[in-house]
Amino acid sequence: MPAKLRVGFLGAGKMATALARGLVRGGLIEAGDLLASDTVPAARESFTRETGGKTTASNMEVVESCRIIVLAVKPAQAAGVLEEVRSAWSGEHVLFSIAAGIPLAKLEGLLGGKARIVRVMPNTPALAGCSATAYAPGEFALAEDSKLAERLFSSVGLAVPVRENLMDAVTGLSGSGPAYVCLFIEALSDGGVAAGLPRDLATRLAAQTVMGAARMVLETGLHPGELKDMVASPGGTTIEGIHKLETGSFRATVMDAVRAAAEKSKRLGQ
Repeated sequence: MPAKLRVGFLGAGKMATALARGLVRGGLIEAGDLLASDTVPAARESFTRETGGKTTASNMEVVESCRIIVLAVKPAQAAGVLEEVRSAWSGEHVLFSIAAGIPLAKLEGLLGGKARIVRVMPNTPALAGCSATAYAPGEFALAEDSKLAERLFSSVGLAVPVRENLMDAVTGLSGSGPAYVCLFIEALSDGGVAAGLPRDLATRLAAQTVMGAARMVLETGLHPGELKDMVASPGGTTIEGIHKLETGSFRATVMDAVRAAAEKSKRLGQ
């Protein structure tokens, strides 16, 4: 595994930018060793501004310049992009695909059948070094490719190997999850404002509360329900609020959201 990495991105959108910036912030990649392609000038400009990396309008230039490639386009664009660069693909290349829903077998077929591919689902908190990433190597990926996936994505948070048949569930949970959590933070803030708090203070308190609760789950190893019970005193304010959440089917609605996103991920790959 090379000591110095050069990483190319096919697609320079928000997820690619978040990941690239996280890699630079984590000290694994130097900004000058990033190269991203995108047909949209604004996306290229944003990638360079946010990461310090180089950009191009040519997908082929990325593949010819880099051996480590991240496929970061929308699922509907993936086939066209991979078919475009197929002639330049070699056994030295390894593809990390973050295109939601596209199975390894389909990706391998688009690149000639025996390409080294690792399917990856990170999430946007990579920007803050707190990504939750799952990865699944393909049939032709080398052991060193899985190690590289661990190395790359651990630099921006948690990275765990999973079986490919779990990747759609990962997409529905941690891939889409940051949006659910931000919606919850916004709702907490709205509640604070409704109760009389200034907006900026309500939002800061809401975000810090969510971050603190998450750290308690990760660092104590206790079940979330047990931690919830530590806050909910008998006849107290918290259990009153929990009752309102349950009246609104809070947990069932969140579960439905994860399942709906996972099913959408499956459809995207078909």
